[in-house]
Amino acid sequence: MLDHIGITVADAERSRQFYEQALAPLGIALIMTVGPEHTPSGGTAYGFGSDGKPYFWFGDHAGAGSRVHVAFAAASRAQVDDFHRAALAAGGIDNGAPGPRPQYHPGYYGAFVLDPDGMNIEAVCHRPE
Repeated sequence: MLDHIGITVADAERSRQFYEQALAPLGIALIMTVGPEHTPSGGTAYGFGSDGKPYFWFGDHAGAGSRVHVAFAAASRAQVDDFHRAALAAGGIDNGAPGPRPQYHPGYYGAFVLDPDGMNIEAVCHRPE
């Protein structure tokens, strides 16, 4: 199952204003903002979702990195580790070794790889150890 997706936009602030209005009737709102100091490419990212869980992300990533990010839900941290090893063995490029990402929330454990087309693919577990 998908955990969340992310896309790169030309102007994150303009997109934030658009999505705040466009998604409100669906019960989807801005849940989290991640500043440049916590993004690999140095741009601001906005996470929209519901019930406190952001699942649609976008940001202006300063022209760097993948334009598409897909995160798959993992049932355990061991699955995240296995995903990372398998993806590298399949020819993926490491884009973030398995490990905690407390800047997102306590208990966030993820791993990132670039697929053959340069898409940023992640496996994430939200459960504490």
